[in-house]
This record gives sequence, C-alpha cells and structure tokens, in this order.
Amino acid sequence: MKKTLFTLERVRRLAGDIWELRLSGDTSAITVPGQFVNIELPGKFLRRPISVCDWGPGSLTLLVKEAGEGTKELVRLPAGTELDVLSGLGNGFDLTRAPENAVNTFLVGGGIGAAPLYGLAKRMLAAEWKPALILGFRSQEDAFYLEEFAALGLEVHAATEDGSLGTKGFVTDVLKTLPGCAYLLACGPTPMLKAVHALPRLTGGQFSFEARMACGFGACVGCTIQTKKGLRRVCKDGPIFHKEDIVW
Repeated sequence: MKKTLFTLERVRRLAGDIWELRLSGDTSAITVPGQFVNIELPGKFLRRPISVCDWGPGSLTLLVKEAGEGTKELVRLPAGTELDVLSGLGNGFDLTRAPENAVNTFLVGGGIGAAPLYGLAKRMLAAEWKPALILGFRSQEDAFYLEEFAALGLEVHAATEDGSLGTKGFVTDVLKTLPGCAYLLACGPTPMLKAVHALPRLTGGQFSFEARMACGFGACVGCTIQTKKGLRRVCKDGPIFHKEDIVW
C-alpha cells in the first residue's frame, strides 16, 4: 500500500452513470490486475474504493459508477484536481495459476464489474493466455468499453437484459451457448457471481467480490466474509477469491 497524490487529468462519460477517469501519479504500488485504490474526497470521512481499470508508469485509469454523493462529486471534479490516493490495495488476479481441465478461459463482467477486466485482459494477452470476454448490461445504452476490449483482439460477447445488444438475458445465458469446460475470471454483482459459480461445466475460476469498505486495508474488518478457509476480509485477503474457497 502506498499513500500519494494523483492529479486528475481527464474525465469522460462512457454511459449513463459510468465515467472514465484518467490520473497521473506514482503507480509503483499497483502490481497485479484486480487491485483497487482508495480515494479521499474533501469533506468525506470515508475514502471511496475504486477498482483499477488499467495502469502504466505514471498513469492510472479508473472506471467509476456514480452510485452516491461521493462518486457523484468525484466524477465532476475539474481536471487538475489533486487527489489523496491509497494505491496497491487488495490481492489481485493470479496469472500464474493455469486453468485445469479447461478448454476455454473467459473473462466475465457485469456492469461496472467490467472495469478490472480490461487491465487483466492486457496482461493475460502479454502472457500469451488469450481469453474470450463476456459482458452483461441492462441495455445497450448502459454498455461501455466493448470497443476498447475488441481493440485488444479479444473475442467479445455481450448480453443485455432487454435484448437490445447481443444475447437477451444474462452472462450465464451466453456461457451456456459456448462449448467446452470453462475457467472463469469474473467481476460483478453478487447475484451474477453466484449464478456463474453454479454453472456445472465450470472447472475453476477467480471471482472479484464487492463489499462495503471503511478502511480498505484490513484494519476495521468491516468487509469480512465466510470462506472455506474461515473468515476473510474482502479488502485485504480479497477482493479476488478462488472458486473452491467460496461459500455462498
């Protein structure tokens, strides 16, 4: 974990309540995809945890869902604003763990859960591990980053609840149409993760959990969940948990 100042360089609206933030600053504490940052906002007691979408030397990309007063203020800050940021939080996805008995590997995201999958996809491709991507949204108007993922060279599938884009239904409806045993790396709302986890041909996977976080680094134990290995903190021991350890 590292505490440092980042400068907000650009804010771009991607969909109705989804925004892309580009920041500059010291990203040396961010080492693996799936980690998150915790941002201090003026006048707010608690920091806001945001998944890392992508990063490079001196640059950080975040995708933010406008979900409350804090994130509403965050996405409307002017360029040039300095932000106090805790970076390098969480354990991230494990790219050294190869799929076992899996014919296909999929990245699966629901809504803003697509955010950490972008940086993950780039680093999987660099490691010559080429997954396909499935993203789920409420409607075509809510979809974002499909072109960015496609530009990486991924096979991209979309599902929308109203059928306005891609498959009508959920990410599980797309997965059921694709052949072979599957290994999944997923991020999204808990109902989506639970439904994906229950798929019978899933050989293994890594799941990024969401939780209300106060400190973001394990001190307050407010985001504790039960796993097969006992109680674990989503912010410190997660947010990534392996399929075999998850208890619903």
